[in-house]
Parts: sequence; C-alpha cells; structure tokens
Amino acid sequence: MKKRAVYSIIIIMLVLTSCTIGGSFYMLNFSLTPNAKILSKDADSYPYMYRNYPFLRPWTDSLERAGALRDTVIVDPQGVRLHALYAAAPEPTDRTAVIVHGYTDCAVRMLMIGYLYNHDLRYNVLLPDLHYHGRSEGRAIRMGWLDRLDVLRWMEVADALFGGNTQMVVHGISMGAATTMMVAGESQRPYVKCFVEDCGYTSVWDEFSNELKTSFGLPAFPLMHTASWLCDLKYGWNFREASALAQVAKCELPMLFIHGDADDYVPTWMVYPLYEAKPGEKELWLVPGAGHAYSYRDNREEYTAVVREFVGKYVR
Repeated sequence: MKKRAVYSIIIIMLVLTSCTIGGSFYMLNFSLTPNAKILSKDADSYPYMYRNYPFLRPWTDSLERAGALRDTVIVDPQGVRLHALYAAAPEPTDRTAVIVHGYTDCAVRMLMIGYLYNHDLRYNVLLPDLHYHGRSEGRAIRMGWLDRLDVLRWMEVADALFGGNTQMVVHGISMGAATTMMVAGESQRPYVKCFVEDCGYTSVWDEFSNELKTSFGLPAFPLMHTASWLCDLKYGWNFREASALAQVAKCELPMLFIHGDADDYVPTWMVYPLYEAKPGEKELWLVPGAGHAYSYRDNREEYTAVVREFVGKYVR
C-alpha cells in the first residue's frame, strides 16, 4: 500500500509538472510570438487608421506626394534588420519626436501621434517598428525591455537624419509607453529633452499576471515563474527584470504620464506607482472615461493641447 501511494504521488507530481511546463510554453508562445494576430493587423494597418482617424488620409497623401514619408533601416548587433518610418517637419526645425507603438501594432498604427507632432506641432518625426513588429525582423516580441536598446539607436538615427543638433521627445503608447519608460532609465544624449508615456505598464510581470488573472482566471503561481524562466532561457530576458517601474525611478528628465481612468487592459492603478517613482519634473493626466490606448482618439483636441503645453516647456 505504501509503495502504491508513493507511486501515485510521483505520477501526480509528474502530471502537474508536465501541465505547468506545457502551460508555460503555451503562455510564452501566445504572448511573444502571436504570428497570425500580427500579420492580420499589419495587412489592415492603413485602412484601419483611415477608418478610425479619417483626418490622417489627406495628411499621409500629401506627405507621399511630396516624397516626405520615407523608410529607413538599421541592423542591430545580432544582425536583425529593423525598420522605421520618418518625415521631416513642414518647415526646417530641430524639434524631433520619436514615437513608439504598442503590443502587436506597428509604426503605421502610431501615425495619429505622428500627425500630432508633425502636422499640429510642426516636428520632425520617426516611428520605428519594434522587434518582430511591422516590417522589422526578429524572433519574438520583447515587451519593451530589449527594445529600449533599439529605441536608443533609433534616437541617434533621428538626430542624424534631422540635422545632428535636435531637441527630442520620446512618446510611446501601451507597450510603447513601457518601452519609453525603460529607455528613460538609461543615460541620455544631450539632445533628449523629455518623455511622454501613455498607458504603460509597471512591469512585464505585473502586466502578464493581470492578463493571466483577467483573461484566464489563473493565479501567477506557478505559470508566471516557469514562463519567465523559459523566456530567460530562450530569449535572454525575464519578466521581473523588464520593469518600467525600476527604470522610471532612474529617469532624470521630465515625463508626462497619461492614462485613461477606464483602462482595464493596463489597469489604471499602474500609473500611480510609476508617477510616484519618477523623481524630478513630471505631470500626470488621468483621462476621464478613456479605455486602453483611446485617450487621443476620444479626446483629440485636449490630448494635443496637453502634450503641446508639456513638451513645449522643454523643446523650444
């Protein structure tokens, strides 16, 4: 009887371990390599943007007729080709915005923020496709953590493209906002003046834990622990180290925090510890009634005014 009980326990443990490992692989693949979702969104990017932001079509048409909306590519240290869109301001200026897209989106799906800076504020703009998004290559989504190093390179590219003596703001939404905060914690070149983050998460651990609970009704333990470990083995980073909260605490430049108070995808509560952790100059705008990443779409004039006022203090 004792042997039978021991064997039963061993079998149960093996089954639980197998389920945990299998579930962790599924979670990792579902989160970081969602091929079908990204491909379908990329194919519909311009039509999607024109449906949701009709004012974009005449602007992009005018840029394309003038040959002003252009493509550029860099190659990262691992030989991965990364793509970006860029456009000079309507009149020569050193004011420049680097604009960072969200999860499974791409440069095209940030053209509304490109419009804000290029059309409304008269800035040069550069919009990168992050690793594994849009026209960029890559093995998997990196949730902003390793992307921060690519964005730092893109910032150097933007400075060179627009004259080599720019004044720069970095503006990101959702995963792009987390990326922006992760960038902000690194040493900055003198041309970088401020940052704008819109609905970014505190950390990949917190965001995935929230998604695991709300979408699947599952606790963080044990799947988060094993999936994070597998991510480290496979891609060289883990969910805990990918922390916008830790990075923003090291940010020495001004930052505007924007978050919809009806956001349940990156929950609104996340903006408070981020804002508190940021030392020095900062502002917080909670957008009434705005869901995730809809603050600009639903409050275009006010959003533009808030960004104009904040960025204008540091980019002159």
